[in-house]
Amino acid sequence: MKAPFSRPGNLPGLYIHVPFCLSKCPYCHFFSLSPFRPEDVEAYLTALFREMDLYRSFSSSFDTVYMGGGTPSVLTVSQMERLVDGVRGRFVIDPSAEWTLEANPGDGDVTLLRTCRELGINRINVGVQSFDDGTLAFLGRRHTAREAAGALEACRRAGFANLGVDLIYGVPGQTEDAWMETLRKALAFSPEHLSCYELTIEPGTPFHDLRWRGELLPFTEDRSFRFFMETSEYLEKKGYEHYEVSNFARTPRFRSRHNGKYWNHTPYLGLGPSAHSFLDGTRWWNRESLADYVLALGQGKKPVAAAERLSEEDLRLEALFLGFRTRDGIHLAEFKTFYGVDLLSEKADIISNLVHEGILRREGAFLRPTRKGLAVADRLALI
Repeated sequence: MKAPFSRPGNLPGLYIHVPFCLSKCPYCHFFSLSPFRPEDVEAYLTALFREMDLYRSFSSSFDTVYMGGGTPSVLTVSQMERLVDGVRGRFVIDPSAEWTLEANPGDGDVTLLRTCRELGINRINVGVQSFDDGTLAFLGRRHTAREAAGALEACRRAGFANLGVDLIYGVPGQTEDAWMETLRKALAFSPEHLSCYELTIEPGTPFHDLRWRGELLPFTEDRSFRFFMETSEYLEKKGYEHYEVSNFARTPRFRSRHNGKYWNHTPYLGLGPSAHSFLDGTRWWNRESLADYVLALGQGKKPVAAAERLSEEDLRLEALFLGFRTRDGIHLAEFKTFYGVDLLSEKADIISNLVHEGILRREGAFLRPTRKGLAVADRLALI
């Protein structure tokens, strides 16, 4: 099998986890500290720069940088400047790189946003989640619908020409009309990118406890399917490309280049507590504790919690799972070259049935999911 990361022109991506939030949402399972102290941020930055030093040889350059969390927008102007300067001082960032910042509508101001643009951050994802105040309150968000609108306006005033809006559907009690109204309000800002995620109940979260006690009832499968299909149809009519299960871009050039690396086995380096990395068929992840992260780096050690070597079968299954979550689907000849399987001959009956059911379609050299296929994409790796 020929490794997919040997494809020419695929530069790695750099992910930086900023593990701080002013408050913790009851559905969030990502590692973050809330509340946190100013000295926590200083200890984090010192450790982060040490981690960067340990990985200087990871790649000759990166063409995407993604600052996620947590909430990177809780950093002060000075801290943001130090962070970006620290990255540029230790790694070569391609001049055409996509550099993304995740932001919360309740954090920061135009001064911070303008500083980010001046530092070279050219893409921003704002975690709006909803334009309905009742839904925002249920989700534990600190901002109101009006503040969300103000945050998007501030991003435009700061000069961001690549604006992403993150939204959540599948909230108990949410009606289709209320969800469509949130979509309409989001489109009023003409975002270049939209992410529409179904609310998922993750273990270890307050929402999971509520569900276990029977106090929170998630959407039924049929209702989730209906919301998904209506969302896709509506946004595509408005000119957005539904390029991944949860993601829409105004044009192909506004797709998330960084996230695309996760979907096609391109190498990526993750820095910060709990961050994941991937290189040469091995995936590893950092300790999910700021104290442990800082301690390891203070001792000159990489803060790795564990690692796994993916087998050829693992890589093949991941390629199917991730490929069928995108509108591009699977390039049949490349899949055979990289993973050693001729899908059309070895899975002929299964594929024929899925095409007949309107879940897959053959387009030239590609096997691609339909809209219905994207709605059930997690099952397609089983072929």
